[in-house]
Amino acid sequence: QVQLVESGGGLVQAGGSLRLSCAASGRTVSRSVMAWFRQAPGKEREFVARINWFAITYYTDSVKGRSTISRDNNKNTVYLQMNSLKPEETAVYYCAASTRQGLGTAEYDYWGQGTQVTVSS
Repeated sequence: QVQLVESGGGLVQAGGSLRLSCAASGRTVSRSVMAWFRQAPGKEREFVARINWFAITYYTDSVKGRSTISRDNNKNTVYLQMNSLKPEETAVYYCAASTRQGLGTAEYDYWGQGTQVTVSS
């Protein structure tokens, strides 16, 4: 049974930083495509970043240069470091796993429960 558990969300002022964590069980992160998505109130869930089997990363344009996705194979955990946060990035952030390198929610097979990130202005 695959389980993804996110943590690290919270309230931060605009311009601040947060590091989200996604601890995986039942699936090896280094053998998966691991991604972060986010969903703001009233909006669709959107892709943020992903890291593949070769640790090659990909980001949505709006977070490039400000966010870093990484993984710790020993801890079987994926991280999303977010800097210079903006109020419009307030959302629930979800960790997801797949065997495919997609950008859409339908391409990911496993999801965490999400962690709330609130950026105050």
